[in-house]
Amino acid sequence: MNIEVEDILARYRIEKGKGFRLKDHEPDDTAGLRLSKDTAAALLREGVERLSAQQDKLYAQDRWSVLCIFQAMDAAGKDGTIKHVFSGLNPQGCHVAAFKQPSPTELDHDFLWRHVTALPSRGQIGIHNRSWYEEVLVARVHPEILARQKLPPKLVTKHIWDERLEDIAGFERYLGRQGVVVLKFFLNVSLEEQKKRFLERLDEPEKNWKFSAADVSERRHWDAYQEAYGEAISATATAASPWYVVPADRKWFTRLVVVAAIGRALGSLDLHYPQLTEEQRVALTEARSMLE
Repeated sequence: MNIEVEDILARYRIEKGKGFRLKDHEPDDTAGLRLSKDTAAALLREGVERLSAQQDKLYAQDRWSVLCIFQAMDAAGKDGTIKHVFSGLNPQGCHVAAFKQPSPTELDHDFLWRHVTALPSRGQIGIHNRSWYEEVLVARVHPEILARQKLPPKLVTKHIWDERLEDIAGFERYLGRQGVVVLKFFLNVSLEEQKKRFLERLDEPEKNWKFSAADVSERRHWDAYQEAYGEAISATATAASPWYVVPADRKWFTRLVVVAAIGRALGSLDLHYPQLTEEQRVALTEARSMLE
């Protein structure tokens, strides 16, 4: 990987939670890059092409899987980032899951259950639009959500958030030991940029469908969410399962960081096409003879 790209990624990659402070990460940072729209688009295409080639080997090798988790405040650009970064990949090798409010069936299980059933199989890239982190974010900001989860009262203590974060960290360690590479992206949008994007959704008819009054009401809890995100990242960031706190005020930069981060992770896996045995080579030679 290009040294400059690695330096930029290191700027946003969190591998140790100790000392992490979300307020130290600026949502409008671009690592000093000032790119034209065309240049940024060309770099993204190059990144997607490299990712597509890596995915082909990942799928053929059938050993590793990669889980990309996307978390963000509303209007931070999760959907657009997923659309653009994964646009060139083979759908057969991808699995996308978007998590909304849990169903009654899901509420009758532990909070990880519905996410476990959506994990990518070997050779696949899994994309989770929101994830188990909602259980230490929105459920933490809105206690009524926790109340609907039917937990025995004696288990709902002041330590529940620390316990859930401990469980999540342990589960991600387990996944890593099973060959699942977990990458977590927090798209870090500013309060001002979110307001701008909400107004665009109101002003442009083709974007009206994206608008929800509930999204605006959540702005009142901005500080509480920032604190919850900070604690979640601090408690679960590891070298094996890092967080990327990606500046999200400039969409072009967000997408470049995400595609480079995934490419970096895949590049570390020694991916290659399966090597044929001598018996298989003989079989191919025989098949060629029959065809000719």
